[in-house]
Amino acid sequence: MKKLDYIIVGLGLAGIAFCEELEKAGKTFVVFDNGKDGASRVAAGLYNPVILKRYTLPWKAVEQFDLAIPYYKRLEKKLRVQCMTPLPVRKVFSSVEDQNNWFAASDQPSLERFVSPQLISNKNQWIKAPNDYGEVLETGRVDIKKLQKHYQEYLMSKGAFAKASFIHSNITFNKNSVIYDDYEASRIVFAEGHGVKQNLYFKNLPLVGNKGEYLIIKAPDLQLNAAIKTSFFIVPMGDDLYKVGATFNWTDKDSVPSVKAREELVEKLASLLTCTYEIVDQEAGVRPTTGDRRALLGVHPKYNQLVLLNGLGTRGIMASPLLAKYLFDFLEKGIPLPDEVNMMRFPKKFE
Repeated sequence: MKKLDYIIVGLGLAGIAFCEELEKAGKTFVVFDNGKDGASRVAAGLYNPVILKRYTLPWKAVEQFDLAIPYYKRLEKKLRVQCMTPLPVRKVFSSVEDQNNWFAASDQPSLERFVSPQLISNKNQWIKAPNDYGEVLETGRVDIKKLQKHYQEYLMSKGAFAKASFIHSNITFNKNSVIYDDYEASRIVFAEGHGVKQNLYFKNLPLVGNKGEYLIIKAPDLQLNAAIKTSFFIVPMGDDLYKVGATFNWTDKDSVPSVKAREELVEKLASLLTCTYEIVDQEAGVRPTTGDRRALLGVHPKYNQLVLLNGLGTRGIMASPLLAKYLFDFLEKGIPLPDEVNMMRFPKKFE
C-alpha cells in the first residue's frame, strides 16, 4: 500500500492545474484517467478573455487571464514543449449596429485592454465579412491535446499516473484517509468533468453539461492567420487545417459525433466561406457546464476526504489555474472558497 497526500481523478485542464498546485507545495499524488472522455480533449484551446456574444468579461476574467498566461508558459518550460501560440481573434460584424456595440465596448474601462477600437478590413477573398472585423487583444491558442500528452508522460516518468477508469464504488473509507486500488490518500479530488454524473458522491449536483462538436477541415486556399468568430469559430491549426465549431446540444450527453451537428456546421460555414474545403474529422465532447455558469468546488459535507473540482464549462483554458489555486488554498490553508464557486451553494443536493 502506497501512502499519498492526494488521488486525482481526471487529467483534463482542471486536473493538470491541480497537479501543479500540489507539486509546488511538495505534495504526493497519483492521477487516474482513462484517456478517453473529457471536453478538454476536443476543445479548440483558444484563450480569449472576452465573451464575444455580449461584449462582456466573464467572472474574474482579468484575474484568471493574468494567472493563466504565465502558468502555461511555465508548463511549456517544464515539459520542454511548445503548446502556446499567439493567435489574433477577430469578430466578424453582422451589421453596422454590431460595429457600434463593439466601439461602445472598447470605451468601457473593463474592456479597453482587450477590445481594440481599430477596425480591421477583410482582405481575404474567401471570407464574407462586408462589415469588417473587430480584434480581441492578447489572445492565442493552447494545443490541449499536446499539453495533455506531454503532461501524462511527465507524470508517468514519476510513477504518478494510472491509465484506468476510476470505479467510485471501490473507495474504502478510513477515519482520516481513503483507500483505492494500491493507494491510501488523505483526499481524492474529482476533476472528471461531465463524468461526475456517474460519481456516487457528487452526481446530484446541477452539472447539466452540453455537448459540443467540431469539424476539422482542410482548406489550402483559406490561408488564415487569425481565429475568426461569427456565431462559431474557425481556428487555424497549421498545415491548412482548421477547427470549426462548436455546436451546443443540451440534450445528448455522449461523445459520439452526430450527423445533425455536421450538417449544422456545414450550413454555418456556407454563410462565411466561399472556398472549397474537405472535412477530415469530426470531434465531440460534453462540456461540464452548470446552470449558473459557475464552477463547483468544495469538500463533500459527509465524506470530507472527497473533493470536487468541476464545472469549468467553456472557459477551462483561462479558469483552471485560478480555480485550482482557490481549491488548494481552501484545502491546505483554510482560505474560504469564493461563494460563487462553492458547491455548497446547492446544499440540498447532498441531502
